Amino acid sequence: MEQKTGQTRQHHHRGQWASKAGFILATAGAAIGLGNLWKFPYLMGRNGGFQFLAVYLIFIVVLGIPVMITEMSIGRMTQKNPVNACRTINKKITFIGVLGILCAFIIVSYYSVIGGWILKYIASYITTFQAPADFSAYIAQPVEPVVWLFVFMFLTAFVCYKGTKGIERASTVMMPGLFVLLIILIIRSVTLPGAIEGLRFIFLPGDGGFNANSLVAAMGQVFYSLSLGMGITITYGSYLRKEENIPKSCATIAGLDTMAAVMAGLAIFPAVFAFGLEPAQGQGLVFETLPRVFSELTGGAVFAILFFIMMFFAAITSVIALLESVASFFIDSLGWTRNKAVILTALAAFLLGIPSALSYGALEDIHILGYSVFGFMEMITDNILMPIGGLSLCVYVGWFWGPGKIIAHIESSGSVKFTLKKAWIWCIRLITPVLIAVITVMGFINVYQYITA
Repeated sequence: MEQKTGQTRQHHHRGQWASKAGFILATAGAAIGLGNLWKFPYLMGRNGGFQFLAVYLIFIVVLGIPVMITEMSIGRMTQKNPVNACRTINKKITFIGVLGILCAFIIVSYYSVIGGWILKYIASYITTFQAPADFSAYIAQPVEPVVWLFVFMFLTAFVCYKGTKGIERASTVMMPGLFVLLIILIIRSVTLPGAIEGLRFIFLPGDGGFNANSLVAAMGQVFYSLSLGMGITITYGSYLRKEENIPKSCATIAGLDTMAAVMAGLAIFPAVFAFGLEPAQGQGLVFETLPRVFSELTGGAVFAILFFIMMFFAAITSVIALLESVASFFIDSLGWTRNKAVILTALAAFLLGIPSALSYGALEDIHILGYSVFGFMEMITDNILMPIGGLSLCVYVGWFWGPGKIIAHIESSGSVKFTLKKAWIWCIRLITPVLIAVITVMGFINVYQYITA
């Protein structure tokens, strides 16, 4: 009786999703971010369009969903943050949770820099009806990027300050809003003269651009896009009711995430091809190429505002999840109040983000292993922390702890039947670890080649 009371108190202390829809939208919001609306389109542009999309969809099924099911089940089973969840299963794998929390914290710092850029563009279009005159000149400034970084971080902390209720309320507004804005932008994009070339690029096999590195890029993008290995899914799973169908929820979230990525391509590429611009750019695709497109459109400033508001929704819902994951560790492990945990975590992430915000200007001459500060932060999370954590978790669950424990937990309510459990076991034991190992090895090879170039 005493143990049950203690669990109840802990459960109440951690909070709980008020509804299934709120949970789905919050978790989808965590997954649907700049990786979908910014990174996915330019990766498609660099890697052959349709071919990249096809292998990406395959990897969503055999890599993304199995890992998501595993992480979410561990979160709900232990009712704890990523570090304590892994420690509860086995003290020897506590490092997996630590990697997730560290990864989340680093991503918050540099991801919020991009969030600040988005806010700057929204403010610029609202006040001057056009984008900043020169994106490269703007991000090289010594003060303004840091100011917008602070504003973005403040807004993120404000939502997390309210706990699961705040996150759920923000997500139930922003996620539907994001898809509505995407639909509006798609309609405008595909009705442009010459937009058909963009549609062909997305949905028909092309002649070039796709190679072995494209396969690795697609696998890595699945990991990044679904926010795996960052502790988010474990954290959000710990707020989940026992009656929820985890495999079905994960499939729904992955479906929404993929839909957002494809819709982003539909919103961007027809317009890019219609104006004869280059689709295979990096950050310039959103912050340089698309503003040129908007400047040529009738009412372009309005569509630009809608586009960057959509980008803001995607960015902040992801950073909210990342910040919540880190804050939950301090709440559970150190006994901090939510207010203290959120404020101090946000402040620390802001301070860590300042060098990234200045890495294109005041700190442009500072390099770590040949990378800019921003590039180093991105490299260490994408190529090292996320894949190592994900690989370790899959190997431990699949071969040491036993997948049967996950299956038993998923079906423990009696109302949920894990119909694809055999396929999940195959994935978590063999297919998924091999794919993640490939991502990890290629990531280290790319880092080595970059350093020695």
